[in-house]
Amino acid sequence: MSINLSDFFTKEEGQGITEYGAILAFAILVAVVFSITQGALSSAISKAFSAVVSQLNKLSAAAAAASS
Repeated sequence: MSINLSDFFTKEEGQGITEYGAILAFAILVAVVFSITQGALSSAISKAFSAVVSQLNKLSAAAAAASS
């Protein structure tokens, strides 16, 4: 039984389990980051979304004023 190098790169056996493993590792990394920051990250994300909403509201008001 000889192993051909081209077979190693062309066969896709085990690819699905590897992808699930990568997704699981990413989820664990995100969980660890959230646990380490202890809420500081969530407040920063909240501030960022609030700033975006504020800018969208200002843009909407300006567009409404310009069209009337």
